[in-house]
Amino acid sequence: MSEEIKKQETMDDFAQEIEASFSNFRDADMEIWDKLEQMKEDKEAFEVTIEGIVKGGAIAYVEGIRAFIPVSKLSLEYVKEPEEFLKKTLMVRVFEVDEAENRLVLSARELLKEQADAEKLAKTQQITVGSVLEGTVESLQTYGAFIDLGDGISGLVHISQISQKRIKSPKAVLSVGDNVTVKVIKNEDGKLSLSMKALMEAPEEEEEEVIDYELPEAEEATTTLGSLFKNIKLD
Repeated sequence: MSEEIKKQETMDDFAQEIEASFSNFRDADMEIWDKLEQMKEDKEAFEVTIEGIVKGGAIAYVEGIRAFIPVSKLSLEYVKEPEEFLKKTLMVRVFEVDEAENRLVLSARELLKEQADAEKLAKTQQITVGSVLEGTVESLQTYGAFIDLGDGISGLVHISQISQKRIKSPKAVLSVGDNVTVKVIKNEDGKLSLSMKALMEAPEEEEEEVIDYELPEAEEATTTLGSLFKNIKLD
């Protein structure tokens, strides 16, 4: 066998090895993207380390795939200095996955919000009906006023529960920022219904003034024709 044929066979074998390696790499890559897609559908939470900070967000790696975390998805609060997250670990979810565009976006915000909501619900459920609480008027709507009770908890005072008197608008009685005392009249599914009216005394009805006078004696009240003409002189 000539040297030229041996060289060609060697090159063919090398090409086949490269093709096989690429095929295996491609299959593994597809499996990773399929896994990421499934993680998104399952809303699976997992931990990543922030490896870099770029304009508009942070960089992490998942299964060797470069992932982007927008600044707005790093925290529930506004992030002024993303650099503070560098080399820190975060619990995240897959927010967007696009193999064709080689785009993987993660988010920590959704998990943080769920945790905050769960904590808020637990605290709210501990508040018993009949409790009297202090709060601040947070916002005014046509149907009532939302009261900030502190610790992330708020409740609604329906317009019918604001005053003993009938009012057309909560603004007739309240302003945003007012400090108020309220009573919890309902606690259902983590939603508090409050009342200001329940803590007010009902206005007393004015009693009609009774005029004290004596009725005349029967004989004094009786008038006869004779008494009518007694002092009349006829010409």
